[in-house]
Amino acid sequence: MITEYQAKYFAWELTRRRRGYGDDRIVQSLFDASVDLNPHQIDAALFALQNPLTKGHLLADEVGLGKTIEAALVLAQYWAERRRNLLVICPASLRKQWANELAEKFHLDTQILDARRWKQLRKEGFDNPLSQDWVNIISYNFAVNIEKQLSQVPWDLVVMDEAQKLRNAHRDSHKSGQSIKRSLAGSRKLLLTATPLQNSLLEIYGLSTIIDEHLFGDAVSFRSQYMRSDGDLQGLKHRLRDFTKRTLRRQVLEYIQYTERRPLTIPFEPSDEEQRLYDLVSGYLQREDCYGFPPRQRHLIGLVLRKLLASSTEAVTATLQIILERLQKLEQQKTLDDDWLENLLSEDDIDEEILEETGSSNETSLACQEQDIDPVKLRGEIAEIEQYIQLARSIKEDKKSYALLHAIETGFERMREMGAPTKAVIFTESRRTQEYLARFLESHGFRDKVITFSGSNTSSSATGIYQRWLKNYAGSDRVTGSAAIDRRTALVDYFRDQGEIMIATEAGAEGINLQFCALVINYDLPWNPQRVEQRIGRCHRYGQKFDVVVINFMNQRNAADRRVLELLSEKFHLFDGVFGASDEILGRIESGVDFEKRISEIYETCRTPQEIEAAFTKLRSELEGSIESRMRETEQKLLEHFDANIHELLKVRRERAEENLDRISKLFWQLTRYILNDMACFEQEKLAFNLQESPTPAAEKGEYRLIRKGEAAPEHAHLYRLSHPLGEYVLDAGRRLETPSALVKFDLSGHALKISVLEQLSTKSGWLDLNLLELEIFEREEYLVFTGLADDGTTLDQEACEQLFTLAATVESLDDTKPPQLLESNAQLQLQAKRSQALDENNEYFQREREKLEQWADDQIMAAEQTLHDTKIKIRDTKRRARTAATVEEQKQLQEELKRLESQQRRQRQEIFDVEDDIEKRRDELIAALEKRLQQRSVTHHLFRIRWELA
Repeated sequence: MITEYQAKYFAWELTRRRRGYGDDRIVQSLFDASVDLNPHQIDAALFALQNPLTKGHLLADEVGLGKTIEAALVLAQYWAERRRNLLVICPASLRKQWANELAEKFHLDTQILDARRWKQLRKEGFDNPLSQDWVNIISYNFAVNIEKQLSQVPWDLVVMDEAQKLRNAHRDSHKSGQSIKRSLAGSRKLLLTATPLQNSLLEIYGLSTIIDEHLFGDAVSFRSQYMRSDGDLQGLKHRLRDFTKRTLRRQVLEYIQYTERRPLTIPFEPSDEEQRLYDLVSGYLQREDCYGFPPRQRHLIGLVLRKLLASSTEAVTATLQIILERLQKLEQQKTLDDDWLENLLSEDDIDEEILEETGSSNETSLACQEQDIDPVKLRGEIAEIEQYIQLARSIKEDKKSYALLHAIETGFERMREMGAPTKAVIFTESRRTQEYLARFLESHGFRDKVITFSGSNTSSSATGIYQRWLKNYAGSDRVTGSAAIDRRTALVDYFRDQGEIMIATEAGAEGINLQFCALVINYDLPWNPQRVEQRIGRCHRYGQKFDVVVINFMNQRNAADRRVLELLSEKFHLFDGVFGASDEILGRIESGVDFEKRISEIYETCRTPQEIEAAFTKLRSELEGSIESRMRETEQKLLEHFDANIHELLKVRRERAEENLDRISKLFWQLTRYILNDMACFEQEKLAFNLQESPTPAAEKGEYRLIRKGEAAPEHAHLYRLSHPLGEYVLDAGRRLETPSALVKFDLSGHALKISVLEQLSTKSGWLDLNLLELEIFEREEYLVFTGLADDGTTLDQEACEQLFTLAATVESLDDTKPPQLLESNAQLQLQAKRSQALDENNEYFQREREKLEQWADDQIMAAEQTLHDTKIKIRDTKRRARTAATVEEQKQLQEELKRLESQQRRQRQEIFDVEDDIEKRRDELIAALEKRLQQRSVTHHLFRIRWELA
């Protein structure tokens, strides 16, 4: 058992605020993470934390390397440091995935905010729903909608995923980028993208303006310096290195094993009745003058209905019934539902990103009723829809569902050949299709083997699975208390352990991890390639042990459907290879919904196979021209810093992380045993304990298991970590221990390992002080400073004192012996030395930031000089044209132009000095503000003084 002095030291060591780029900066969040982190991810997280003066960073790893994990590690470290104004902005389709990753792997409290949740919180009395102790997760569109409220929160860190959406943010016309820059101007940011560069170097400039307006000058100077034929790419590369980090797949293959994707296409032919229904509804959607949906929503609803046409007859039938009810209300002149489209999507669990990406879906009942309605035409349309519904109801089973049976059989055969579990996840865009397929499969050989997974998961079968899961895991950390999260977890566990087939809707499948399943079946295929990639990514991800088979269906009677599959397969490479969709293409598509609209337009406007062929050929050629090979080469030169020693550097990073984790684990375990000694029974071999008396209401009694990397979380025990309520109690209790001066006898002879630094001491007794030095320079830093002195006057350095505290020890009362004056003076010298060292290290940050501001000022002055230079060139060109003018009239016009340019040149010459003065004044003001922050503020807390003896 350790002593109270060791316990107090351990508690402060486990919780002190660390600084900068050191390997131990993220030790708290690294220890608490329920995921095996790779060294490049640790390296990236430390890069993002390195300089307290930098306003942000860009992490640009190639796809598949875990940028989400890197950012989550940074968020977790901020949380551990009690900096909890944290925000994630991402595409709407990734919100749930972010929430699950942060909750499950990093134990962070999260909140997804959208318009509906915002309204609910406002009704509950929250003036600004962002001002809560959560990691808030919002979409880009919602961020623009709440610009004012965003700007009112002093964000500690803002993570922006898929940041390529903001690459044109420097342009005034880029409204969302300009809004985000305004609302988050003073916040530290972390941008994530696999595609930082697509068509122009200005995209790098655009991203830099999101992070910090002072990273470069304006667009004019950027073009002048870096985008001419003789542009200074080496200079740009040097400047990018301060805020941009890109890891390549080939750099990490040594320790990350990837499996491949294996595509399989199953052809089918719909029946004549199914084809007739398709043709009739398709023709209806192509009409401009129908009453079946609000005029301004015609194209959007056409997109949704076409998705359902490719899904199942049952889904189409239900949607036609909704359209019929709308028509009947119009006929009866009843009030229409304001949220008609939103309800249509939610009832069928269709992708809500459509609503997010297209803005407000609402069309007021007044606007709907203002249509000029022809009663005869309306009655005819009602009869027409009734005919469609009657035809649809006559189709009892779709031919495609029989093709699904063949697909499952073929896929399971592939699984058996690989030795993989015979499990399949079937994705559909419709909840009604999901329900139909569940019934169909249950009646065709898969009774009690099918699980449905949707946005609500409230079916009777899902509820039964959930109730049994709750009973099984009662009293463990598996149960979060959130019914929605626990239902999802219960269904995934059931699929992993007992089920064979999971049928998942788009909204339901966001953010779940199914790496134990290696068969993905796209029953209906989204037109949004980002959505397809996310589907496959549920299974084809880190931790997958087998190649993933991806099955798609091909409708032999539909030319457009065939071309969509061909486009997604051959152009996007979604279904084959090691990494799936290419960075370049997915990054090019700023909005997957916009891409869906392009395909929807083809369905709407093209009538013949020839028209369909021509339209898809045009779309494909546009994609092929989306990234120039020259730009790809430029990206490599700028961002791919391939170092021959990178493998060795990452290996060292991993070894140091493992050493830090091992040390933290030992300290935390020993501290816990000391603090909870009278409240729990400990099992040293298992690093587990049974808490019999809880010291805090936030911690339940029962079994606890210390979190350990590489081991699965215990199913029926609480995962014990630093940020667990019980862990926080233990740390707080340790810091507050009473530690009066005493004699502490350390057992060196009984220690298992040889400690040379202590064995070589000529005198085995002396004095020791421990102080906590708290510095406030650019941000708070805390250092534990030991002052050790042997009785013969020998000084014990920091390492020797730390080694002393690893020994078993006992405490005895201290006699009247007084410490020598040298102990106090040594302590002051060591504290001052630590202050000076910290100031020197922070001065490096200051110098880098000063250099950045100097470069920014030079850029701005260069822009003014470049404008003058451009005017001179125009003058020379105008003079040349005037000399060769063919007519008197033309010469007169050119002379007038020349006078205007010469006047402009004189004005610019006069202004350039004012511009220089203004820029230099702003630079000096910024540097003065930095210098003011460099003034250190320090506080010393004396933790304890002991007399020590070695036995």
